[in-house]
Amino acid sequence: MRAVIQRVAEAEVTVAGETVGAIGRGYLILLGVGAADTAADADRLWAKIRDLRICEDEQGKTNLSLTQTAGEVLVVSQFTLYADCRRGRRPSFTAAGDPAHAEELYRYVAELARRDLGHVETGSFGAHMQVRLVNDGPFTIVLDTDELAPRS
Repeated sequence: MRAVIQRVAEAEVTVAGETVGAIGRGYLILLGVGAADTAADADRLWAKIRDLRICEDEQGKTNLSLTQTAGEVLVVSQFTLYADCRRGRRPSFTAAGDPAHAEELYRYVAELARRDLGHVETGSFGAHMQVRLVNDGPFTIVLDTDELAPRS
């Protein structure tokens, strides 16, 4: 799984002009699911995101986690995180999970977030979406479960 985490002051996603998800201060998570990804990968990824200390404390230091700040989360599916641009000019997406598999794990990550946090929103899987955000910092982290250390 791959995720782009943006610390935001606010974010929203719309489909056909209608807002389907909106949050205040927290994280916008753009989530890509690979063909070989599993629920165990989702568990590891969510645990890493939840516990990242990238929120500011009273002194303005990035020292607090999302749960410590009662932050909100907006999860948006983004299969293009699996774009392979090594050859030619048109990206290949063969490493991305098929839609049924990807949607299952996308929804699972959202449920993990709901288990741990108060306010979690999602985009519309497979829809053409517009995402608006105010990046706070700016602060953006890219995570790939293939590169994360094993859970201890």
